[in-house]
Amino acid sequence: NVENGTNKEKPWNYALKEEGNTLFNAGDMQGALCFYTKALKFSDSQAESAVLHRNRSACYLKLEDYTKAEADASKALDVDPGDVKARFRRAQALQKLGRLNEAFLDAQRCAQMEPTNNTFKEMLRLLGAQSQKKSVQMSSTDARVQQMFSLLLDPLAQPSDRQKAAQNLVVLSREEAGAEQIFRNDGVKLIQSLLGSKQEEVVLSALRTLVGLCTGHQSRVSLGHICLCGVMGSGASAVSLAACHLLQVMFEALTEGMKREIRGKDEAILPEPSRELRSMLRHLVEMMPASSVSGPGRDSAINLLVKQVPRKSQRNPDNSLTLWVIDQGLKKILEVAGTVPEMSEGPPLTDNSHMSCSVLLSKLYDDLKSDAERENFNKLCEEYVQRHFGRPGLESKLRAIQTVSVLLQGPSDVGNRTLEMSGMMDAVISLCASEVVCHQQVAVEALIHAAGKAKRASFITANGVALLKDLYKKSENDQIRVRALVGLCKLGSAGGTDFSMKQFAEGSTLKLAKQCRKWLCNESLPPTSRRWAIEGLAYLTFDADVKEDLVEDRNALQAMFQLAKSEDKTVLFAVGSTLVNCTNSYDVDKPDPQMVELAKYAKQHVPEEHPKDAHSFVEKRLMKLLEAGVVSALVCMGKQESPALTETCRECIARVFLALVERQEDRGTVVAQGGGKALLPLVSESTDVGKTKAAQALAKITITSNPEIAFPGERIYEVVRPLVSLLTLDCSLLQNFESLMALTNLAGISERLRQKIIKEKAVPKVEGYMFEEHELVRAAATECMCNLVLSTEVQQLYVATGNDRLKLLVLYSGEEDERLRKAAAGTLAMLTAEQPELCARIPGTTSHWLEILQALLLSDSLELRHRGVVVILNLMQAEKSLAETLMESEALEILSVLAKSTEQSPISRAAQHCLDKAIEYGIIKKPEEGGEGNEP
Repeated sequence: NVENGTNKEKPWNYALKEEGNTLFNAGDMQGALCFYTKALKFSDSQAESAVLHRNRSACYLKLEDYTKAEADASKALDVDPGDVKARFRRAQALQKLGRLNEAFLDAQRCAQMEPTNNTFKEMLRLLGAQSQKKSVQMSSTDARVQQMFSLLLDPLAQPSDRQKAAQNLVVLSREEAGAEQIFRNDGVKLIQSLLGSKQEEVVLSALRTLVGLCTGHQSRVSLGHICLCGVMGSGASAVSLAACHLLQVMFEALTEGMKREIRGKDEAILPEPSRELRSMLRHLVEMMPASSVSGPGRDSAINLLVKQVPRKSQRNPDNSLTLWVIDQGLKKILEVAGTVPEMSEGPPLTDNSHMSCSVLLSKLYDDLKSDAERENFNKLCEEYVQRHFGRPGLESKLRAIQTVSVLLQGPSDVGNRTLEMSGMMDAVISLCASEVVCHQQVAVEALIHAAGKAKRASFITANGVALLKDLYKKSENDQIRVRALVGLCKLGSAGGTDFSMKQFAEGSTLKLAKQCRKWLCNESLPPTSRRWAIEGLAYLTFDADVKEDLVEDRNALQAMFQLAKSEDKTVLFAVGSTLVNCTNSYDVDKPDPQMVELAKYAKQHVPEEHPKDAHSFVEKRLMKLLEAGVVSALVCMGKQESPALTETCRECIARVFLALVERQEDRGTVVAQGGGKALLPLVSESTDVGKTKAAQALAKITITSNPEIAFPGERIYEVVRPLVSLLTLDCSLLQNFESLMALTNLAGISERLRQKIIKEKAVPKVEGYMFEEHELVRAAATECMCNLVLSTEVQQLYVATGNDRLKLLVLYSGEEDERLRKAAAGTLAMLTAEQPELCARIPGTTSHWLEILQALLLSDSLELRHRGVVVILNLMQAEKSLAETLMESEALEILSVLAKSTEQSPISRAAQHCLDKAIEYGIIKKPEEGGEGNEP
């Protein structure tokens, strides 16, 4: 329990602390923490502050934030070293943090101050045993570490033995004891020396060992960023990815170190986090234009910048890392963006590099907070493009156009500004007619990306369509033809899903789509050209006729899915968009019928839906996609580690999954092919809309599938948070309903799952929906509560006085809605069985309580009847006075009839138990003594 302290304090401070205590006792740790923190701000007494720190420490212990629990307990002890409760809390926190020796000293001091306290004695015993076990483990681990070091340092050792020793170090580094021994034995230098090995497996083992050492340890991250960046820039993709992962772990350790208060012995050796971060960023930025860095290494560096530089939440006001990268590295990033691979000048790139650059530039631009910051970004980009565009020679102009093309795919507002520079659009149009293929390619791609905005599309429709058609028909190079085709597809789809707003003549889009499918299936074409064919379909599938043709073409679907699983990550968004269109999983605002009539009357344009976008057509398309293997493609797409897998791309995947699980009979197929597992990352790494769609898909699966099979092992606990996130007013009533149904299923499985639901603060939300006007939502919330009350913590909410929770259940047990009555009566039956003290309060909830219980006994529903009998039995067992009241009412006659049932059902047995209890109390006589119903 938390402490009240002294009453000699300011009234508002006392009120804040009391409110904190109330919330703590009710189980709301976050709320209590908030009030204690507010009270601390107003506190001007050391003794008062010590009590508040002590109370906050208790909150942090409950919230499992042991670092903060230890810090607050220490602050309380700084004021009063004899505070036994603060010392015990610190001992608990230190134990959880693994600092067993310090925890033992605190527990020992507690036992000295209160020798008769059994809790302190038990903790001392446990800590003694844990310390001894750790000591044995450390000595054993030390010997193993020394053995591995000896093998690695022995020049005469066999390469296979050295490789095995390096792999064993990886395993040891993942254990805290092993990591500590490696670090203490100066193992970092040895491991760094292994990075120069010519054996790829040894280098990989060294990198993975460093990952184990650095995970969660800020004090170990200063490992030589130049060396690691060099390793990441090497040609081997597996080594590059492993080095990238290590740098990401180091980034996370440093950023976590900036967030939390560091205390204790490690403080002296910790690097200054922001300085270390900037040092790492500087090395990554310098990798951008370096010709010595491999293409995959550069992509890894861009990926790291995408993940680590922009703020994770717009609520965080500090975007200093983004500003620093723009100031120090924007021009270097633009160097990569402007590189034309077919030309000799410039760093080596992969097929994914330009897309990765677009994503990074977009992330940096979106992270800016003010117009001045955005204007500076625009100015730097314009200066770079202008400098190259203004130089003599074609190569410089191509570099400028390529940069504009990348900007148009990323921060499009910036790209449009550079595109509007004098002479830029004319240069693009003229280069489309160039006889040099790579020049044509750069220009046509820029033209396609420029068609993204309405005003630019109209300009190109007027000036570029003829040119694109000419290139498509006459070019002898398929790579140019497919790009020209995509340009035509993009312009042809400008009307979106509006059937009445088609840009080209009837049948033209079907011809374009047919050619796209033909190229998509042509394996002799390079993957980049086939990827452009999917880009074309992404635009053309706004047309329902194109959707129908595509899903009928099994070869085209499987070719698209194979590309989605390939190394070319730039295809992800095009595949996602095509599937969203085919499944109609985009959002459509249905216009108000009255507004449509008014628009027609005013001769304004009214959007029309294609007849083949009707529900029956969409359902058939979904079935064909499932048969073609769409789930495995989506699962692979979601696993990709690339900047090309943007939040918007993840949203597309989440939308398609939601469409695929719409029919109950398809959910098993989706789960069996890995769809359930693939949805879990999408609820945390997507747009807000994408997170909601993924959470709703999880809810649908959890409702109709066995959650323990759909989400085996620990994965089932990851489902809770996304389901709870659907219990907000921002979500639709359908999403609320499905979330409640899914949580009901989970709450019925185990106490551990119920505790997870409680920890996610779902109980107050569920209670809120018990008052919802919509009867299905209200009933679902009550059913969820029926399973949650199996937890003692929830039962205590009903035991607490001063609320109407019990009254609501009694009243709902008398409602007309049978589903609601079953849920409420079931909850009442469990509560009265588990918490008998509640029985005495039922008569005080409503004057109609007897009629409600009698109505349950007389119900046609056997389930309601059974619940009613159990509630009455619980009341009679709790108090004799309640039994007397019940036996004086019509309940006696009804119970007698139910008990005489020829079938020995649970209802008749429970009714007989009620009568037996009444006989035991002496309220009624045994039948042989002259009947029942009268007091003797």
